[in-house]
Amino acid sequence: MSSAPENNGRRRFLTLATAVVGGAGTVGVAVPFIKSWNPSEKAKAAGAPVEHNVSKMLPGQLVRVKWRGKPVYVVRRTEEVLAELKDGHLDQLKDPESKVVQQPEYACNSHRSPNPEYLVVLGVCTHLGCAPTYRAGDFNEVVEGVKNGFFCPCHGSKFDMAGRVFNNVPAPKNLQVPPHMFKDSGTLLIGVDEGDA
Repeated sequence: MSSAPENNGRRRFLTLATAVVGGAGTVGVAVPFIKSWNPSEKAKAAGAPVEHNVSKMLPGQLVRVKWRGKPVYVVRRTEEVLAELKDGHLDQLKDPESKVVQQPEYACNSHRSPNPEYLVVLGVCTHLGCAPTYRAGDFNEVVEGVKNGFFCPCHGSKFDMAGRVFNNVPAPKNLQVPPHMFKDSGTLLIGVDEGDA
């Protein structure tokens, strides 16, 4: 039997102090660990919508915008191009009515856009991911009777000014239309639909 007097108050204090320090240490380790599960600022920015001013674009001009690491082609179409989309070459296309879903619902029309004046498509060929070349005025060298379009020099795929693929080429589908909307007449927002804004 021990002759030392029992000190229950000291024992309780030491137990409580140890529990508090242990709890603080656990929180100190858990917070950075849980924060590491969140995407980085760089990752958030990579998926963020991209805004582009289209008000200064000239008719027939193509601008490349980067969204989620991919090129997006924005083309301001002329009246001549819009007429060509409506009246010509439909029988030469694999999917003229865009039945294969590669565009938001608001882009399921002959011009594949909520605003006929602007084409907005991913600049990535649906065959092997090459970058098609914009051919304005001389596309009839690769497709007879069609003045404007996109030609993929890697394997010869051809797309019209709505991003629809022609028959007898390696690309299986039309160019993809990303989600986009017009905030106003001069501002295009890529990566978000009107209902989500």
